[in-house]
Amino acid sequence: MIPPRRYGTAGFAVLAALLAAAMPCRRAAALDVIRRYSPRNGERPRRSATLHIILHTTEGEEAGSFRKVHERGETHYFVGLDGRVYGIIHPDRVALHAGRSMWNGRSNLDTRSVAIEVVGCHNGDITRAQYQATAELIGMLQKRYGIPDADVLTHSMVAYGAPNRWHSRSHRGRKRCGMLFARRSVRHRLGLSAQPAFDPDVRAGRLVNADPYLAQVLYAGAGEQAAAAAVSAAAAGDVIAAGRSAWDIARDAYNGSGTTYVFPDGRRMRGNEIKDWKAIPAGTRVAVGDQESENAPEGLRRIGRDGATAADVAGGEYASRTTIYFLPDGRVRRGDQMAEAEFKALAEGVGILVGYTSAGYVSAQRSAFDICGKRWSFPSTYYRFPDGRLVPGDRVNENGIPKATMVFYRN
Repeated sequence: MIPPRRYGTAGFAVLAALLAAAMPCRRAAALDVIRRYSPRNGERPRRSATLHIILHTTEGEEAGSFRKVHERGETHYFVGLDGRVYGIIHPDRVALHAGRSMWNGRSNLDTRSVAIEVVGCHNGDITRAQYQATAELIGMLQKRYGIPDADVLTHSMVAYGAPNRWHSRSHRGRKRCGMLFARRSVRHRLGLSAQPAFDPDVRAGRLVNADPYLAQVLYAGAGEQAAAAAVSAAAAGDVIAAGRSAWDIARDAYNGSGTTYVFPDGRRMRGNEIKDWKAIPAGTRVAVGDQESENAPEGLRRIGRDGATAADVAGGEYASRTTIYFLPDGRVRRGDQMAEAEFKALAEGVGILVGYTSAGYVSAQRSAFDICGKRWSFPSTYYRFPDGRLVPGDRVNENGIPKATMVFYRN
């Protein structure tokens, strides 16, 4: 018989801490939320439905991340390292946190979800105080909106990317943000007993899987999840090499102004300055800034700058009704309205929006809100004025939009 182990006072404290860490966090009846509403709060519309809670990780340090989401209104709640919870956007209003997103066929999840931003990294861990506060916050929101455990999702589950030079179709894998919160051991500590077992949009063929590693962490069994998550960041690295492209490292920020490329000879260029992506040498280091806006205007892609042909720019969706072409003569055409010969004749500089709906014209009887609802003022919504200017939604005044302005919103 093995005699019982004797613990001193310190030993009991250590044991209690270990047991507490292994058990689900208890959800308090009320959570102290410190209100620090964004200056954007008052201009955001109220959601008509709340179907999901979406969990994010900041991927950056606390102070800078808080400034970013507060200034831009990119989350409803922010959980600091010490477990303090800040309210950024009123929970019933729209926060622009998910960007290009889809789940089970529904897109633009900003309009039907509430967001929690937790200071931390997708492949790290959070503090005990954050576990406790996040569990309480999730429980509070589930009760408020009637959201089941399986509809508490991660940003990495719902984010998707439009076709680009590396992926010919719309694809899952645009973000790994919040990946940590898909792990069964982490969800157990957050008091969540159910989670999605697969990606419904990949299974239905609406998207393709561009990140098998991510899919394994999100949907595999507990053992496989842990094994995949244990892959070190160093093994992945931030250096371009054979089989590891700029997209693999920076995802949709590969051509952004906040992404810096450091070439082997010491030269530096920002993503928006690079023209010839095929000429980037192996050994180039990629540094992605942590202050990129999730809903920054995507801007026009252009033939010549972003690819030599329509297929280079828009991938396999170049002839789709959701790919919009702005031609030099002022015409605006959908991909499904153009013949193959027209695509081959497209000149350098032609502008293209990929993954957008052409929603019609503003008129005396039809306002921007009538056309696209709450999305009318989103930065991802575009207005083509009669004079040819293309202006994002957050830079227009609804009452000042001229008649005959065309409206395009992101799918």
